[in-house]
Amino acid sequence: MPGELLLGIAVSAELLKLAADTAAEAGRLLASWRAGGRPEVVDTKSSPTDVVTEMDRKAEELITERILALRPGDTVLGEEGGQSEPGQPRGSGSSGVRWVVDPLDGTVNYLYGIPEWAVSIAAEVDGIIVAGVVEVPVLGETFTASAGGGAWLHRRGVAAARLHCNDGVPLDRALVATGFGYDAGRRKVQGEVVGALLPRVRDIRRHGSAAVDLCMVAAGRVDACYERGLNYWDYAAGSLIAREAGAVVGGLSGRPESTSMTVAAGPDLYPRLAGFLAGLDPERDA
Repeated sequence: MPGELLLGIAVSAELLKLAADTAAEAGRLLASWRAGGRPEVVDTKSSPTDVVTEMDRKAEELITERILALRPGDTVLGEEGGQSEPGQPRGSGSSGVRWVVDPLDGTVNYLYGIPEWAVSIAAEVDGIIVAGVVEVPVLGETFTASAGGGAWLHRRGVAAARLHCNDGVPLDRALVATGFGYDAGRRKVQGEVVGALLPRVRDIRRHGSAAVDLCMVAAGRVDACYERGLNYWDYAAGSLIAREAGAVVGGLSGRPESTSMTVAAGPDLYPRLAGFLAGLDPERDA
């Protein structure tokens, strides 16, 4: 095996372990505070219903501190703290490694005590995602992937299970997960789109966390997912996990996944779902 490939595998493994350890610690912090009652809402983002709790910020602080204590040459892109720049406390940027962090994906679920919320951490090397972890503490599940190393589900006390997405599923038999934005105009269009799709598929699921949705595709618990309006930190780790489980992840009309649209499904289903969605002109707001 060429030396460069061996080095790349070793780096990915090192980054994946740090991501998994850090996500587990952040998950324990979040779960312990949620057990004490509903956390305080401290801010809103895109709308009054798009909330930030004190725990979003505490979890991101913990993640950033743990990573940069061990790897001060890295940088961090976090949902709450934004992008670090060289010379700032969030990393020097000298290593070529950037961490993409959603400290609490599914904040509204967390606020209401619904179990589908997650800590999502991805590691990029020179702009390529090479490791990803989605920790779902209430379910006791950790989804991991490294580039070329497959996708895995870890449960306490159980051997890790390799993940494989469902394939060969026709559109009319597909169980499809989706999510909705917080802006009323966007929701109106999203409602129209899901209304048109619903009669054409087996059923729709709405978990409330894009990271969880992508892992559900990887684990074969749903056949596909799609959503408009995701941020990079929402799908960075989950997209690698879905891909390493055999899914196709992208946007519409041959474009890559993005804020405009992210779709994940098995290789047979993906073009059918993406093509149907494209015909609905979903990348718009009312």
